[in-house]
Amino acid sequence: MAQAMRPDPGHSLFATDGKPHPIQDTLVGVTLVLGTLAFVSSFFHNLHLLSSWSGLIGILTGAYGQFISVTTRERFALIVGLGASALGFYLGMAHGGLFGGVVS
Repeated sequence: MAQAMRPDPGHSLFATDGKPHPIQDTLVGVTLVLGTLAFVSSFFHNLHLLSSWSGLIGILTGAYGQFISVTTRERFALIVGLGASALGFYLGMAHGGLFGGVVS
């Protein structure tokens, strides 16, 4: 062969451009943590305040992260966190909402 074989990072799902993205990585982490918190707490009916608020904040941080994301790796993780946040938010809203039982 006339050419040397080189790995092509452009075809990998988790490919990165080799540059640091601290703001985007922070938003990915926050969205994943809030999504996990919202999703897990949505299984408990009495934790609807926690699941609905963490889900709402996770949706907002994930949406902003999608807006400024640079790589596919960031977008993939943000979509996972957004899905968990949205599911936790919707179940929290079904169990009592953002102010259920607090404001009457």
